[in-house]
Formats: sequence, structure tokens, C-alpha cells
Amino acid sequence: MSLSTALSIAQSALMNTARQTSVVSRNVADASNPDYSRRQAVVTSTAPGARSVDIQRAANELLFRQNLGALSAWSGQNALYSGMDQLGVAVNGVDNASSPSTAIANLQQALQLYATSPSNQNLGASVIDAAKQVVRSLNEGSKAVQDFRTQTDGQIATAVDDLNSLLSQFQDANTAVMSGTRSGTDVSDALDQRDALLKKISNYVPVSTFTRGDNDMVITTGDGTTLFETIPRTVTFAASAGYTAGAAGNAVYIDNVPISAGAGGNTSASGTLAGLLQLRDGVASTMQSQLDETARGLITAFAETAPSMANAAGLFTWSGAPAVPAAGTLVTGLAASISVNAAMDPSTGGNPTLLRDGGANGAAYVANTGGGASYSTLLVAYGDRLDQPMTFDPAAGVSATSSVSDYAASSIGWFEGVRQQASTASDAKEALASRSAEALSNATGVNVDQEMSLLLDLEHTYQASARMMKTVDDMLTALLNAVG
Repeated sequence: MSLSTALSIAQSALMNTARQTSVVSRNVADASNPDYSRRQAVVTSTAPGARSVDIQRAANELLFRQNLGALSAWSGQNALYSGMDQLGVAVNGVDNASSPSTAIANLQQALQLYATSPSNQNLGASVIDAAKQVVRSLNEGSKAVQDFRTQTDGQIATAVDDLNSLLSQFQDANTAVMSGTRSGTDVSDALDQRDALLKKISNYVPVSTFTRGDNDMVITTGDGTTLFETIPRTVTFAASAGYTAGAAGNAVYIDNVPISAGAGGNTSASGTLAGLLQLRDGVASTMQSQLDETARGLITAFAETAPSMANAAGLFTWSGAPAVPAAGTLVTGLAASISVNAAMDPSTGGNPTLLRDGGANGAAYVANTGGGASYSTLLVAYGDRLDQPMTFDPAAGVSATSSVSDYAASSIGWFEGVRQQASTASDAKEALASRSAEALSNATGVNVDQEMSLLLDLEHTYQASARMMKTVDDMLTALLNAVG
């Protein structure tokens, strides 16, 4: 072997080692970056020595797809669960302290106490106060539901803006990948950025991808709607300024195709947007319907009756009074408008004894015709009606036949049941997302111990190449001295 050949081999080895060392150092520096994929300098042997010809980026398409799916599922589930936690406290209070169910139970107790001493006007006033608390819980609960829907609407609008921004960034990253691929330059950094953006996009909507020539990527949603192909598809949403009971929310459109809301406690929602739509149009709307049905049941239970006369609104009244709402038929928004009958409310000049005697709707409805101060029959009857089965609209999602008090309690039971399912599913889906991310990291991420071991090997290789160059240099020096 000539000295020039030996020198070329040593120089090539040093250059190769330097390139490999640079790659390993970059790996170690980005070891804690979850969006970084390990690089490897691939070396081929060519005369007169070895040289680095390519940098390969670790990838596992199957694990990456699984991680994207797990992220979407958890994002949708978490949106539902966290929203339900907030909604439950807003409507029912901590430990259901301000719920209609609790207020109705307090009303029953006040009514029973008044029935034991019907001549006590203070006890009569206490019943009216308890009835006001029931009304307050329904009015404020209805307002809380609609405020929550408005707030959720704003979150949807923000999420849509974020998604459009991410798609725009994805276009830039995808262009960089394609440009680098065509020119033959290293596109590892651009691929990292593109994959990181895909993860963020999957938090909002479920994504599927396929790659075309020049590493060009196309994104579709879970139902096949194109989200990105060369350019981003537009995601649109028109937010509402506010909501009232029964008002329908606007849909989110991807390229004019609406996103479907999730369903169930273990929600089918994949991505935050579907979870938020389920909250706004599913859970919150159902809760509103149950509040409305509770209000209707109370108006019915306390309605005044008279022979050959239609039942008339009594202690609780509404905009359609003196008529009583039709049995088993949901009256949208009733919880927001129910009120205590002014004829019985002492704070507005009313007389609480009308609850005891009847007659808020005229003399025909007076039950205590003798005017006895100890008359309690009507008070006892009202208490019994709170526990008597009546028909409710099944569209509200709770049993169609129940007493008012049981219905209000069942409404809490329904909500807590769905919330518990959402909690359990959220934990499970979070764990799956974590495990899939860990599996992906194990396959494509950086193992610092391995990289440091490789760095040590490269140091030894560098030392050997340096010694070889020193030997060649000594030989050349000796040769020149001999010639000279």
C-alpha cells in the first residue's frame, strides 16, 4: 500500500468519524425531545476507504399511526370528561348542594312541617321560601347550562382556529420535505416537524395519512374527508353569541363536510372537536331537557284542582298559566321561566295560606271551604303528589314514569353515570396514548446509554485514524529527509 493511499484512508476515516460523531451528538442533545427521531449515519465501504453516504431517520409507521389514533381518542374523551366536571358543578353545585333534587327535598320537609301546624303562618312562609329555592335552582341551572353551551361554542371556535393554523404550518413542513427529497438533501428535521404537527392535528380530529411521490403527504379524517392534499382544506365554524334552551348549535365543517359529534360516556368522539360538539349538543342539551321536565312536573304536582274545572297552575306557575303543561310533553325552556305564584308569595303581597286552602285561581278552586285554620288536607295531598308517579317525556333521557322527586334524583343519577363512564374511559384512553407514545419512543427515540457507548467507540476509531495519519506523516518526513 502506498503512503498516499494510506493517507487517503486515514483522512476518509477521520471525516467519516467526524460525521458520525456529529449525528450522535445531535441525538444526545435531542434525547428529551418527544418529537425527535433518532438519526444514524450509514457508512458504505469504497476504495480507498470508508465514507459516510447517508443519514437515516428512525421511523415506525405502524406505531406512529397507533399513537395518532390513541391521541385522538384520548383528546375527545378528555374534552367530554373535563367539560362534564365543569357542567355538573355549574348546575348542581359541589356535592349537588344546589341541585333541584336537593331543593325539592327541602320543599317536601317544609311542606310536611306546615301540614303538622297549618295555622302557623310562619311555616307557610317557609314553604314559599323553599319553593323559591326550587325555582332558583331551576332558573339558575338552566342559565348555567346555556352559559356552558356558549362557553363550549367559544372553545370550538378556538379549536377550529388552532386547527387551521396547524394545517397551514403543515403545508410549510410538507413543502420542505418535498423540496429536500427532490434535491437529495437530508430532510430529517423537516420530517420531525411534519410528524409533530400531525400529532397536534390529531388532538382535534382523527387523521389518516398516505405518502405519495417526493414524500408528499395527504391527510384525511377518520371518515375519509380530505383535510390536506397539497394545500389545507378549510375548516369552518360560525360561533353563536349566546344560547337559549332548544337553540341548535352550528356544525363544524371540513371542506363543507360536517364533523359528527361523539356519543356515550365512553365516547365515540375522536378528537377534541367531536367531544366539544357532544358536550354542547348532547350532554348539555339533555340536561336542559331534564331541568325543563322537572319544572313541568312541579307545576303539575302543585296544580289546583276543582270539580268540572281544568287544572290550574298553583304554587308554581309559568308563561302559559293558568293552564297546566300537557302531560308527558317536554316544554323547552320551562326551567328558565318557572316561578312561584305571586298570589302566594308574601314578598309580592301574596298570601301563603292560599297554598293551604286553595283558591289562587279563584273561588272555584278553594278546598278549605269551611275556612278552618287547622285544615291540612290539601298540604298533605301536595306532599303525596311529589311522590306519585307521573308521565315524563322519554326524549329527556330519564325514566318516562316517575315521581317528581325521583325524577330530579334520577337526573343527577343519569349525569353522574355518564360522567363516571367518561372518567373511567378517560383514564383508560390516556393510558393507551401514553403506552403507544412510549412504544413509539422505544422504536424511534434516542437511548442515551447506547449513544454514549457509540460515542466512545467513535472516539477509539478517531484515535486509531489519527495514529495512522501520524505514522504516515512520520514516514513521509523520514523519506523527505533521506532524499534531501
